[in-house]
Amino acid sequence: MTQALGIDVGGSGIKGAIVDTRTGRLISERLRVPSPTKFTVENIGQSIAELADRLGAVDTVGVGFPAVVRHGVVGSRPTTHRHPGWLGVNLAAELSRMLGLACTTINDADAAAIAEAEFGAAAGVKGTVLVCTLGSGIGSGLVSDGQLISNLEVGGLFLRGHDSNIEAWASDRVRKAEDLSWNEWGRRLNDLFTHIERVFSPSLIVVGGGVSKKYEKFSKHIDVACPITPAALRNDAGIVGAAFFAVSINH
Repeated sequence: MTQALGIDVGGSGIKGAIVDTRTGRLISERLRVPSPTKFTVENIGQSIAELADRLGAVDTVGVGFPAVVRHGVVGSRPTTHRHPGWLGVNLAAELSRMLGLACTTINDADAAAIAEAEFGAAAGVKGTVLVCTLGSGIGSGLVSDGQLISNLEVGGLFLRGHDSNIEAWASDRVRKAEDLSWNEWGRRLNDLFTHIERVFSPSLIVVGGGVSKKYEKFSKHIDVACPITPAALRNDAGIVGAAFFAVSINH
């Protein structure tokens, strides 16, 4: 089995497509539904079921989810939705029950990191690669010589002199909410990437998320020694990585 439905659950929308996991290419249209206001297991499951119904028959589903996920079990509250009741939920089992399909779950940034390491900007890169997804929150996926180091949360770090964590200061949601210019936001990101470089000494930093397609607007303000590049798969990385992970686990 080389095809799977990849789902990327985000703070504002849930995206999905059928993926050929041999090539990392989408072989269906990419569909999106708004994330439910009541961010519950049941409502997320219904949204994913809607996408699955619209996209056609598959027997394997991979879901990238914005929280710590250990062996299918949610280990933290979702990044951008603080609804209670998530801790300890076996999301993989619940979605499998609701959809009647084999469902695998993974942290959303980890999914993006897998996709970029297999098919994208980090393919073939030796050493440590940090994939940082900028969106409603700030996600991070760490790959070392092609192996995922799961559930890294750099968005939860605090920089010296700041009362809030990085995510509450430099996410794309914050850029929009505070009406930051690209220059202002780029300088905030430079602080983030400078700290990442100091702590992890990566061979490469990959900037992902929907805003990666506007990378040139803020990249001039990022000055780090290691190479830094936008994600090759752009906003499809989470979908591709979730599908690839599902196939690798289930087959």
